[in-house]
Amino acid sequence: MIESLISVIIPCRNGTNYLAEVVASVKKQNMNVEIIIVDDGSTDGTAKTARSLGCKTVSIPHSGLSAARNEGIKNASGDFIMFLDHDDIMNEGALDLLYQELKNEPEAMLVEAMLEDFISPELDNESKSRLVSRPESYYGLLTGAVLFRREVFEHIGGFDEKLETGQGVDFMLRIKAKEIKTKRLDFVSCRRRLHNTNMGRTLQKEENRDYSTLLREKLRKIRS
Repeated sequence: MIESLISVIIPCRNGTNYLAEVVASVKKQNMNVEIIIVDDGSTDGTAKTARSLGCKTVSIPHSGLSAARNEGIKNASGDFIMFLDHDDIMNEGALDLLYQELKNEPEAMLVEAMLEDFISPELDNESKSRLVSRPESYYGLLTGAVLFRREVFEHIGGFDEKLETGQGVDFMLRIKAKEIKTKRLDFVSCRRRLHNTNMGRTLQKEENRDYSTLLREKLRKIRS
């Protein structure tokens, strides 16, 4: 029996340095997947690299993470959807575990596993010393850890393109507001790479602003 198609959407801007590694980690899952690379206005040959790796490749003008994810959804053919950052690595067998749990829990619309940090090994010692990885695995990030049924996006739409950061938090808050059933799984599905150009580091000011906006909106709804 052939498993349902899973669309793995990888937004990418100037990511040729890590792209082959993340694609290889998806192919090692040995699942029925289509890998969609959304090239968000890269200037370093990301689209060419993605095509050479055998991925479905979509190029858009530089528009940000939310727009890239939304474009990936538009081009996805799968009944199940996962988002993965171009610099992270899926653990072997993780996608099958997520898929089996979601398939066997018909009332659940998504399943959520954990992530663990690792410092990118090619960095020099000074760069490594400036990075702090979490000592334990954790929930709370969408990329590489959550598998969705396609119907989720029909219920609540896509990602907010007005937000430069915090898009995943906003998306998961909308899922909770709609009381969409989520199942948490006690295993690590993905290793999250820390390096000098992580979005969380380069957009720190925007991240603080966007999270503050999301928090104020959540408190407003609780009080109303």
